[in-house]
Parts: sequence; C-alpha cells; structure tokens
Amino acid sequence: MPTFPGMSHPGMLFAYRLLLWAAMPYAFWHLWRRSRRQPEYLEHVGERFGRYAIAPARTLIWIHAVSVGETRAAVPLVRRLRERYPDHGILLTHMTPTGRQTGSELFGDAVQRCYLPYDYPFAVRRFLDHFRPRVGIIMETELWPNLIHSCRGREIPVYLVNARLSEKSAAGYARVRGLTEQTLRSLAGISAQTRADAERLRSLGAPAVEVTGNLKFDIAPPPDQAELGRRLRARLGADRPVFLAASTREGEERIVLDALRSARVPGLLAVIVPRHPQRFDEVAGLLQRSAVPFQRRSADSPVSPETRVVLGDSMGEMFAYYAACDLAFVGGSLLPLGGQNLIEACAVGKPVLVGPHTFNFEEATRLALEAGAAKRVADEGELAREIERLLGNPAARAAMGRAGLEFAARHRGATDRVLGLLEPALARVTSAPG
Repeated sequence: MPTFPGMSHPGMLFAYRLLLWAAMPYAFWHLWRRSRRQPEYLEHVGERFGRYAIAPARTLIWIHAVSVGETRAAVPLVRRLRERYPDHGILLTHMTPTGRQTGSELFGDAVQRCYLPYDYPFAVRRFLDHFRPRVGIIMETELWPNLIHSCRGREIPVYLVNARLSEKSAAGYARVRGLTEQTLRSLAGISAQTRADAERLRSLGAPAVEVTGNLKFDIAPPPDQAELGRRLRARLGADRPVFLAASTREGEERIVLDALRSARVPGLLAVIVPRHPQRFDEVAGLLQRSAVPFQRRSADSPVSPETRVVLGDSMGEMFAYYAACDLAFVGGSLLPLGGQNLIEACAVGKPVLVGPHTFNFEEATRLALEAGAAKRVADEGELAREIERLLGNPAARAAMGRAGLEFAARHRGATDRVLGLLEPALARVTSAPG
C-alpha cells in the first residue's frame, strides 16, 4: 500500500479509492502480462470486476483463499464446515488460476469457486449482491478495505483466520496505519498462527487476536496420495536414493543442480517440482541447456537408469512426491523469498532441508528445527554436503523422519480452535431464515 502522510482514515480511504481508479489500466495490463506465461489469467475476467454466471446457494459460507498455499490450508476447515453445516453451500474465492485449479482438484463439485473481484466499490457491491454470503472467512492475510467495510455495512461478519504477518509485511501496512487499523477493526474476529503474528497484528490496531495455531498441521496425507506415492517410487526406482527439491522458485533450480553435481551419492536421482506450473517449461529448458538427462513426471513412464532428474510437472501430487522420496528440500528458502510449507514433508515422516530464508513460515520452521525434524543449510555447498551425509546415513534419516511425525502430531488442533472462534457467528447467521 502507498503512504498518505497526515491523512485521517476517511481521507486515506478516499485516496485509496482514487488510487484504485488510477490503477485500472494496470489491472488489465497485469492480467495480459501474466497470461503470457499462464493463459488462464484471461479466463473469467468478468469475475475480477464482479460479473458472475454461477447461481449461488441459498445460504452460503464464503472462504477466500488467494492461491495454492491458502487453498490447501483451508482443506480441514472446509471439511469440518461441510460436516457441521451440510445444508449450506460453500463458496471458495481465489485470486490466481493455480489457486482455483487447486480448489477444483481438492473439492470437485462439493464447493463453488470463482475469483474474488478487485477491490473496486462497484465490483465488491456486485459480488455481495450476487452471492449474499452469510459469513466470510479470509485465509492468512488478505486485507481489502472496500470489501471488508462493505461487508460490515451489510452486517456480514468477516473473519481473518490462520493469519500470518511477517515483519516486512507489517512494516508495509504500518505506512497506512489509519486505513489498516480501521480495516482490522471492521473484522468480526482474527485468529493468528503464532504469538509473533498476533503481536504484529495488535501493533497495527487489531482489537483482539486469538492464537489458534496453523491449520496446515491438520492436513492429513490423503490415503490415495500414499498409494500414488508407492506407485511413483516404483517408477523412480526402488533401489535408487531419491532427493526431492519441492516447491522451488525462480533461480533455485540452478543452485540445486550445482549442489547435486557436488554431492557424491551413487545412483542419485533428483525430483525437482517447481512451485508454479507456468515455470515447468522454463525449468525443462534449464535442464536441457545444462545437459542433464531428465524425464517429465507427466510422461508417467519408468525412469531410465541414465536419468538424473525427474521434472515434477504435475499438479495435486505433492504428498505423493514426499511419500516417494528419501530426503526433501523445501524451496523458496535458498533465495530471500520466504520459504514454503515444510509441514507436509514432516507429516509423512521425511527428513527436511531448508535454506536460510524462511520468514514466511518462521514459527513452523523454528519448531521443526528444534524438534530435529529439519536441518537448515546456508548455501549450495552445505546443501550438497547434507544431501551426501543424509542419503548415506539411513539411521539419521529415520531419526529425522520420526521427529517429523511427532512434530506434526504435536501441533495439530488449529481447526477446532478456529471453529470455536467462528461458532457464534455461524450459529447465528446460519439459523436465520433465507
């Protein structure tokens, strides 16, 4: 958000709305630019401005999950809400095509899904007029002032749940403190992942924040993914040591490849799974230029003994990748990108390596390191040494795997605590006549 020094909250909100109108051409340019790598950005454009074709359920619980990570985190909450309120529809909104696709893969037709509109007053009004949600639940940290203020004006309680806020993000919101504080005070309730997240939110003016833990600890590996993992391991080769580089971000694949060249592990096979599917072809090009023998997971064929890397160009199989590997590195952490979720790897009992930059998952990473479930590496050289050490030491891998299972089990229960926060509003609004 930009800075508007010296302005009151109404003045800042007015300036925010003026800025949105000025940025309208950028919104279309942004969609076009993103579509060059991911054509799906040009689909359902009308939804970005509040135009919807789907017919909403009569009574609707709305959950906003901006992209893939938030959508996956919502899984235990969505399942419990469907069990507890079977007569109510669930609307899942997203901002990215990959988030929308993930929602489709996870829930099928059990929930409705669409894009949340951009935060223009006219688009927000159309969204709320069309869907008429009884309750809104925003996953992690998506603060849209016009949307949240409009919901309060219509007496639609909106909760921010599983909230996380890095120091960098908190500093950005602090630049527009008046607008941020009023937006936070317009929420019906806030649940944070950690005490540090709660303190940062309180410092921005949130009146009350409950610490409920991280919903991602409640995500159980689906049985079908375990079976898929067994089949995938057979494809990779049961006797080869398998190293997984999961959720890698731009620039990390080259570092990983350099580390693999240095690691002396006979028969080593690496599986590289880029975080964003629009980068699959880009990473394939890097492997070709590097003269690395590789195969694509999408080919679904047995891996040749000559193959050194499998490119994980598939969606919805992350648990299977973890189940099939011997050692996992969780990406986004070798470069200052904040890291990705390491809980899934721990939950299937696999030893985990992370880089030095994990500020997006600060608490979960710290706890995993303290539990002995994960090991931090500073750079390419340390990554190579740990790959070599752990793949050559089955006992050390087994100990880290057991620690990961215990770590994941010990921190479950966030879903029950979040539902406890939501229960009064859910009970009140869902009992009201449609």
